[in-house]
Amino acid sequence: MKIYSENKKATFDYEILEKYEAGLVLIGQEVKSIRGGQINLASSYVIIKDGQPQLIGAKIPAYQPLNAPQSYNPEQTRKLLLNKKELDYLQGKVNERGFSLIPLKVYDNNGRIKLEFGLAKGKKKFDKKEKIKKRDVERDTRRQLNS
Repeated sequence: MKIYSENKKATFDYEILEKYEAGLVLIGQEVKSIRGGQINLASSYVIIKDGQPQLIGAKIPAYQPLNAPQSYNPEQTRKLLLNKKELDYLQGKVNERGFSLIPLKVYDNNGRIKLEFGLAKGKKKFDKKEKIKKRDVERDTRRQLNS
């Protein structure tokens, strides 16, 4: 399984409760661009609009910018492929206050490009500060043990 892109900021800003896998509806040049590692998940999110899950804000630049169609938009909304049971469950959860769907990574699964996203709840500022303190303490103890 080859990972093309990861959203590392998501685990810092959100508490991931559940993870899901979805297929992406892409055109040919987007597939080539992703396989070349040119996808950015920062500041992207997933919504469910009219019963269809959609990835919004992911940037996939054109594979060959000079040969790209004039109408190509690298930040266009892309459809996700989920089964009905997962879709209904996520629709109910997203309607609850405080839950959102955050893309975590894009990877290859048997030749198909998949998106892993998580049902997440935003962390408070003091939770983030606590995590930073904990990480610093662990780093200091590792340094002292290695010295």
